[in-house]
Amino acid sequence: MDERIKAELLSIGTIDVEESLLPPPRTSTAGPGMGLQCIFFKSGSLRVRLEVTKDSPLTMVRKNNHVVIVRENQEIVEGIVEEVVAHCPDQVYITISERCIYNCQFCSVPKSKGKIKTRDEILTIVEKAKKNGKLKVISLTSGIAVSPDDEIDRVVDIVKALAPYGVPIGVAVHPGKDSSRKLKDAGVTEVKYSVETMDPDIFDRVCRGSKGHTLEFILESLREAVEVFGKNRVSSNIIIGLGETDDCVRKGVDYLAKMGVIAVLRPISISPLRKEELKTAVRPGPERLLKLTTMTREILEKYGLSPRESQTMCLACTGCDLTP
Repeated sequence: MDERIKAELLSIGTIDVEESLLPPPRTSTAGPGMGLQCIFFKSGSLRVRLEVTKDSPLTMVRKNNHVVIVRENQEIVEGIVEEVVAHCPDQVYITISERCIYNCQFCSVPKSKGKIKTRDEILTIVEKAKKNGKLKVISLTSGIAVSPDDEIDRVVDIVKALAPYGVPIGVAVHPGKDSSRKLKDAGVTEVKYSVETMDPDIFDRVCRGSKGHTLEFILESLREAVEVFGKNRVSSNIIIGLGETDDCVRKGVDYLAKMGVIAVLRPISISPLRKEELKTAVRPGPERLLKLTTMTREILEKYGLSPRESQTMCLACTGCDLTP
């Protein structure tokens, strides 16, 4: 699989999978893809994550000791199905609070009354991975059950319990007051605060201007995070497909990179729970993904940033994005 094939697969985002190839039933508990079953496919050095659905134009079937992805009776690429440790391959990636007080239109979590995992439940997951020899990296993400500051305190408590395992720990959360310093002191290696979009008008429309949930606050928190964690240790998602222009993405990636933040360009995933609110959202095509990724690579190089330095979360996984 090369980047053009991966871009084509990402532009579709779904796949119909031969039943014998499906991993044990496992659904995402994080962000826009919450509640959707997914599968990880790897070919060569590249990995892609696709949502499993019967009405996809792509099909995955068995071929000898490998699998192939087929479209209109034509084989596109051959590879393997990757084993998921927890949420993604090679990482114990755990969602703490499966609920959120904010109501961003692109995210399924606010529509769910999911559980809040306790510290002991999370330790059990991590300990199982350790016993199986699969504990390399721990990544944590979380919605907001009560308030951003309360959630940061919850995450800090859990990180302190996980720090003795001695592996890199990444955390993707909404920032709170002095959150970067609290997370760093607890033992976090890398952090992600997601802007979601760098278009202020789109942000206000899709994130509903919830109190404390402003683009300005997230950007200021990212600036502080770089001061605390250093460059190549801070990232931020930018969703592609909400109606933003390519020029807006370019300026946004440059703005973030200039302060030391690596942008993760995430193709919009439209959940069935949100499709009525996202009628104007369009998943980006392969040419747009390739164009924006090339642009991102050039900007990151200009500011001396490299996703290869990242050890945790999305930049280390690469399954959902065309990562430079």
